[in-house]
Amino acid sequence: MSEVGLHKSEIDTPFLWVDLDVLEANIAQLAAYFRDAGVNWRPHIKGVKTPAIAHMLLRAGAIGLTCAKLGEAEVMAAAGVRDMLIANQVVGERKYARLANLCRTVDVKVAVDSAATLAGLNAAALAKGVQIGLVIELNTGMERAGVQPGEAVLTLARAIAGYPGLTLRGLMTWEGHTLGIADPEAKREAIHQAIGLLRESVELCRQAGFAMDIVSCGGSGTFVFTAHEPGVTEIEAGGAIFNDMTYTSWGVPTRQALFVHSVVTSRPAPNRIIVDAGFKTMPGWINQPTPVAISHVADMASSAEHGIITLTEEDDSIAVGDRFDFIPGYGDTTVFLHDNLYAIRDGVVEAVWPLLARGKLR
Repeated sequence: MSEVGLHKSEIDTPFLWVDLDVLEANIAQLAAYFRDAGVNWRPHIKGVKTPAIAHMLLRAGAIGLTCAKLGEAEVMAAAGVRDMLIANQVVGERKYARLANLCRTVDVKVAVDSAATLAGLNAAALAKGVQIGLVIELNTGMERAGVQPGEAVLTLARAIAGYPGLTLRGLMTWEGHTLGIADPEAKREAIHQAIGLLRESVELCRQAGFAMDIVSCGGSGTFVFTAHEPGVTEIEAGGAIFNDMTYTSWGVPTRQALFVHSVVTSRPAPNRIIVDAGFKTMPGWINQPTPVAISHVADMASSAEHGIITLTEEDDSIAVGDRFDFIPGYGDTTVFLHDNLYAIRDGVVEAVWPLLARGKLR
């Protein structure tokens, strides 16, 4: 039976839901911000997972999507999205073939940071009669994936040019190492230095005759600075449309739109509340979730199926059967645990969106 039209108090708990009014306002706010900054928006879908919201982003002005995995891109392509960047390396013969097949109908680009995959990507492209677009990923300080800025980028660009099935589209980086910098001016400077390395590498490639149409960077915790860096063509921030406790701690200027609805299952002590949502529902791996309407909380903890709220003082007003919303500690590690996202406005379910890109790890 469809749950559309029911009040959220009628839905079995726990469940993940999004406030449509806030979500729509956040999307409009971000679209306007990037439009005013004169930069394109290619929001990351890794923490969103549903084509329904992807199309909301595109209607608001996003030029396409950023995906973490090839499987995510396949889901979004099947739902009608036609422009995507896979901001990750794709390795292995089966994946090369899948990527080449996707390139038949979709403008999809994929990150590379070495020459090790070029021959395989090229062979798949030639076998399918397509061109595979590549962006070179740079390590500008995060110390994760990425080629070192400067001559190493130009060397890889020249290697790509030697393969007829491959087309170099540009460069990308993720300045994620700056997220934890609390002082805004220090954060701005650290981002400026990171994007400066990207900019220098772009210029080096352009001087060698490479077009560099895509210069991509910027996540939800950095976009207020990266969107104004000269030379950047697109920003990848996506999680800011939901916001959560982690994004809020990073200074993301949107409202919190994503929640988990839960019910009190036990009151074993006057200063302790147990709900039916543990770390299988709303994990605290990066930050603990926060109850919305429970005051004087001393601590929030969880086991597999239990959320454990400890109060600073005794409170007998909260009873078994009472319902509460929680703001996820980190939306990316919450959304991927759920099958569906309830789209709710004024407490009433307007849609139930399957999280179709959930589990697409390959």
